[in-house]
Amino acid sequence: MTKTDGGAMAARGMELKKELWRLVKEIVDEDDYMVETADQAITTLCSLKYLKQSNNTLSFKLDDHAFTVPQEFRCPISKELMKDPVVLATGQTYDRAFIQRWFNEGNRTCPQTQQVLSHLDLTPNQLVKKMISQWCKQHGVELPKPVDNIDEAVTAAERVYLQPGYINSLLDKLSQSLSDQKEAAKELRKLTKKMPSFRALFGEHPDAIPQLLNPLSPGSADTHPDLQEDLITTVLNLSIHDNNKRLVAEDPVAIPLLIESLKSGTIQTRSNAAAALFTLSALDPNKLIIGKSGALKPLIDLLDEGHPLAMKDAATAIFNICFAHENKGRAVNEGAVNVILKKIADHVLVDELLAILAMLSSHQNAVDEMGELGAVSCLLNVIRESTCEHNKENCVAILFTICMNDRTKWKEIRQEENANGTLSRLAQSGTLRAKRKASGILERLNKAASLTHTA
Repeated sequence: MTKTDGGAMAARGMELKKELWRLVKEIVDEDDYMVETADQAITTLCSLKYLKQSNNTLSFKLDDHAFTVPQEFRCPISKELMKDPVVLATGQTYDRAFIQRWFNEGNRTCPQTQQVLSHLDLTPNQLVKKMISQWCKQHGVELPKPVDNIDEAVTAAERVYLQPGYINSLLDKLSQSLSDQKEAAKELRKLTKKMPSFRALFGEHPDAIPQLLNPLSPGSADTHPDLQEDLITTVLNLSIHDNNKRLVAEDPVAIPLLIESLKSGTIQTRSNAAAALFTLSALDPNKLIIGKSGALKPLIDLLDEGHPLAMKDAATAIFNICFAHENKGRAVNEGAVNVILKKIADHVLVDELLAILAMLSSHQNAVDEMGELGAVSCLLNVIRESTCEHNKENCVAILFTICMNDRTKWKEIRQEENANGTLSRLAQSGTLRAKRKASGILERLNKAASLTHTA
């Protein structure tokens, strides 16, 4: 075991001993101590026992002869015998599941050298794999099986957090003093961010979500902004796990608290609340729950406010939620079209907002409002000035819908075409869909002009 890993274990052991001392002292000193205190003491003692056992995970004992796994056979991340050794661009070898988890967390460096990687390709280290196989055979150790699910990649130091009772001790703290609540919330935020396997535990505890949100009172969730931020961020982390999406969305308090947190709290809280709604809306039933709960208005307001940290999360949430047709009408009624057109005119989040506008254009009320708010001019400007083919495609698709629904806009489009040939160029050099839509508009304009001339 390395000094770093041993130090982390020792620090955790010291924390547990201090907590156990506090709990035992409370039990000894007070005649009417709470049953929950005894439960917490038992859980903490079990944690200490588990940690002690984990300290010896890198040693094996056969026929009373102990031996240690050679350093070169251990993964530098997990500190354990490698199951599927792979080589990075730097030449360092890691266990596949653990280095892939490192990448999935957004890292683009080698954990040992801290060197930025030129690529993230993983090459099997057949030599080390063969040497590990021979070592296992010589010592009568069963060859470890590769981890199929990255979420199951857990280091020895992390296993203490997955033992039965640990999550309960954190959730119990959320109903105790404010300092206990804040301490538990920070720990839950950290663990749900770093450990996919810890997120999965919430699905095994039916009351976990209500317990998690217990400190946040509806209507005054931002009383303690730091606590609110930690708990809302924990909900975001939990919602990444597919099995938790339904669990969170169907809790009667979770969605309303996320919506309230869109309006008040730190900007990080508001942004993370939007991100949580986006993640939860991956499930179709959740889109309807979120839409009916009134999330679109505060999301649109958050987008309108224009804070760089929160705008993109708000936009992606609106986009996902509006895949449900009835939510498109809700978004239009809450002023989405006006806000989106203003942002596009200001060259803000043009890619994301055009995608939302294109989706909303399948709703008649949205098309009517676009015509009233001058969308034609805005869209033609984007086609003329943008270098992004996908954005041009979305613009011309929206224009096509407007043309099919509102003849009064033909004149403006014809004037643009006569002055700049904007649609003709797109019909020749755009994406397949853009060509089709641009040609459809030109055909309609030419047909109208021919009829007028004939008359």
